[in-house]
Amino acid sequence: MSATPRNVPSRTDSDPLPQMRWLRSSYSTGANNCVETARPASGPWAGLLAVRDSKNPAGPALLFSPDSWTGFTASLQRP
Repeated sequence: MSATPRNVPSRTDSDPLPQMRWLRSSYSTGANNCVETARPASGPWAGLLAVRDSKNPAGPALLFSPDSWTGFTASLQRP
């Protein structure tokens, strides 16, 4: 990956990632055992990809550049 992911702390009343539309993988079984992603449209994280654990939606999220996320997911598909 070209950049180290950044961590967004656990959400509080002053949510650093407010009102984002989180998307769950189509491979999810509905048992909350996957990750969710969102793209902040504004603020200091605009243009990055936010990733969180679907079992803990109020917990921390990691932020990746689009290139870093693409590289990470591509590495998972290699034999």
